[in-house]
Amino acid sequence: MSSARRPRWNFALDRAIEYAARLRKPLLVVETLAADTPWMNRRHGALVLDGMASNAKGFGRKRISYVPCIASDARRLKRTLKTLIADAAIVVTDRFPLREHVDLQDAVVRGVNVRVEAVDSSGLLPLSATDRAFPTAHGFRRHLQKTLPDHLTDWPVADPKLPAQFPRLAEAAVEASPKCLVGSEAVVDSGRAMLARWAAGHDAEPVDLTGGHQAADRTLRRFLADRLAVYGEDRNHPQRAATSGLSPYLHHGHISVHQVLAELIERMGWSPDRLADRPTGSREGWWGMDPTAECFLDELVTWREVGLNMCVHRGDYDVAESLPDWAQATLNQHNGDRREHEYSLEDFRSAATHDELWNAAQRQLQRDGVIHNYLRMLWGKKILEWTPDWQTALDVMLDLNNTYAIDGCDPNSYSGIFWVLGRYDRAWGPERPIFGKVRYMSSANTARKMAVGEYIKRYASA
Repeated sequence: MSSARRPRWNFALDRAIEYAARLRKPLLVVETLAADTPWMNRRHGALVLDGMASNAKGFGRKRISYVPCIASDARRLKRTLKTLIADAAIVVTDRFPLREHVDLQDAVVRGVNVRVEAVDSSGLLPLSATDRAFPTAHGFRRHLQKTLPDHLTDWPVADPKLPAQFPRLAEAAVEASPKCLVGSEAVVDSGRAMLARWAAGHDAEPVDLTGGHQAADRTLRRFLADRLAVYGEDRNHPQRAATSGLSPYLHHGHISVHQVLAELIERMGWSPDRLADRPTGSREGWWGMDPTAECFLDELVTWREVGLNMCVHRGDYDVAESLPDWAQATLNQHNGDRREHEYSLEDFRSAATHDELWNAAQRQLQRDGVIHNYLRMLWGKKILEWTPDWQTALDVMLDLNNTYAIDGCDPNSYSGIFWVLGRYDRAWGPERPIFGKVRYMSSANTARKMAVGEYIKRYASA
């Protein structure tokens, strides 16, 4: 369990339970965390460890053996997993397209003489339901509308359990070490100290947010009850509380998109016969729900899953060369343009620019682990404007986002960062210095469109 980190609504768990029941073998769930995973720090690790503590309780109630495995580095994690796999009849693992997941799984199962299945629990549309990376959201949306109805009858089990009187594994046959902790819920506390010692890179303090599937459930229900009604109108306004708050839980696998859709469907009294007859690629009208719900579903499904689509089909999803040719050409043409302001990575990290709105957005990222949805786009556009070239801008955005954002290092966050530079967008006019034909945004225009004064005060320098 390395991406779908939950005891419910989980296709991989369902598959493992199916095999255990068929073979009458105990089921062992091993949830993994390596402190040297790219961009891992105390902030990211705290949410994963919260989830482990939650999962220990959840699996205990299901008569399923559960072991958190927390290692100082991927090498020790791989060695421990190989020890566990050696005694397995069947191995089921998550399928997730980020490079670090794929590389670790490939290394663990290499040379192992046991059946291994990687099961996709990532989104509503299976990763295998596309044969290419879609260059535009409209094109992906149209494909999704054409193919998704066939998959809306296939749901993971909401609350899976093993049959009664099922054999349990008494103890995981693996020896722990100071740099690889394997065991019960008590291991999680030791894991926090391990992360503080071993997590590489610029550290970020944990935020005031609890991870795990139970916290995710509460967040979903609070959103549906209190915020969904105003989501469409208010979500782009930084001084209004309208966003769902689900992105960190989706990112860490603490909640399933199937669960989110199921609870929305129940609230809306919706059924699949309300889907439009044909795919149009339009953002509204296809689901047959009210406009606010459809606006939310476009973010939850289209924009989240187009990022998964890119990662599964493009191994270079996080490098400059993955941008569309037109975007690379226009940005390269303007790389030598004069910048009125230039800032270093440390200037950006410290929110030490001349722009109060940008500084507020960066401080929100540092303090809360998020940037308001609309301001995140502006945040990226200004980094492009204030760095010597667009390649440096990309490096700065990746560093800041993946260090501080509690939903960073995610296919969806890579979509947002690369959108700043032209991915999923089109050429715009008039052509401008630095930006070329890439979409332009300014703090002044943003402040004219929406109220930001209180937001700036809230995140003013201490």
